[in-house]
Amino acid sequence: MPVRLDRVPAPATRPARPRVLLWLSLLALLLASGMGSTFVFATQALREQPMSFWGLALGMPLLGWTVLGFGRIALYIGQQSAADGWDEAREEDMIRRIRRGRCSQQVLGVSLYTALHNPGDAPATQLDAVLSGTQALVFQPSALGEGPLRHTRLQGAADVEPEIGLLRVLTQVLIDLGQILAQVPGDRPLALMLEVDCDLPEGLLQRVWQQAWRDSGIRQSTVPVEGRGLAAVDQWLDQRINDQALLLVLVVQFALPEPEGSAEVAVGLLLGNRLTQTTLAPIAYLHRPEQEREPTDADLLYATRQALDWVPLEGQSIEQVWRVGIGAQRTAAMTSVLLEIPIPVESPRGVCNLDALLGNPGKAAPWLAIAAATQTIERGAGPQFIFSGGDDAAGLWCTVLMPVTPFSK
Repeated sequence: MPVRLDRVPAPATRPARPRVLLWLSLLALLLASGMGSTFVFATQALREQPMSFWGLALGMPLLGWTVLGFGRIALYIGQQSAADGWDEAREEDMIRRIRRGRCSQQVLGVSLYTALHNPGDAPATQLDAVLSGTQALVFQPSALGEGPLRHTRLQGAADVEPEIGLLRVLTQVLIDLGQILAQVPGDRPLALMLEVDCDLPEGLLQRVWQQAWRDSGIRQSTVPVEGRGLAAVDQWLDQRINDQALLLVLVVQFALPEPEGSAEVAVGLLLGNRLTQTTLAPIAYLHRPEQEREPTDADLLYATRQALDWVPLEGQSIEQVWRVGIGAQRTAAMTSVLLEIPIPVESPRGVCNLDALLGNPGKAAPWLAIAAATQTIERGAGPQFIFSGGDDAAGLWCTVLMPVTPFSK
């Protein structure tokens, strides 16, 4: 479950110190009452015994005041000890939460295909087009022959049957990541997060996937991972941070029945745990994503600050901001957050709006941005910050990618 530092109980309320003036006033009142009572009610015999008389008039009130004073001091010390114990336990809980929250995963491999990737191009060409703001979102026929509609299509898969195009895309992504997995022992566990959004029957999708997996030549066997999207990463960091398994993320949006404003994309990511994976050199570190609880400016600001704190990192250190899967109605909230932090947004290190360039990638939204940000870091760039949504996202996610430094390996 998400790590919430704002749910840590408040520090203990400290008891008020005994007030000297109040206790001196009480002493004077008790002495006066004792003397008055003794003068009024004392017998003649008692009046003739000065030691007994004054002992009763002054000694008894003083003794009572002393007992009450010691009781008050004992109560104060007890309350202070209880408050110290509460604050100590609270501090330990805070430290545990921070340590758990500041976990991260290694990004070991990335494969990304969008409409800006032409067959035969190097990945750098596609990234150059993205960073330069090349817009691929145009009016064109859909994969089902409808249109023209404003959307983007994967190059090399537009002129074939959808199942053939999907097979090509899946196979290419798996081959890219398979070259990295070839360096890993064949018995290494491999957890698979597979999401394919395509207008094909489920049975046909399964056959296409099985064929693509056979053609990839990957030796490792896979086990499906629980959860979807960045919530699965959050859950993985909580429950499987010491796991030997690698996490293979493969998300494709292709040949949608209603493609208006959408983007065809194929993203593959290979993630590993920093505590257990030492075979492959990481490209970047994916830190714990933070999701806003409600779609409000205040919650988005909290999520942004918390995502930065998981690193920890100052907003001024961010070199590139990415946004994807975000509707126009949240643009004002994101702009407000960027001014509040502040995160530098001026060109050329401004906000890269993947929705404007490619269209809405749906469930692939966060992975598209993570893949592009990772490739940017691979070129030598600094920290990357991602605002991402998606079709099934209850709130926007905030994510930080960090480059690998000698001190963080």
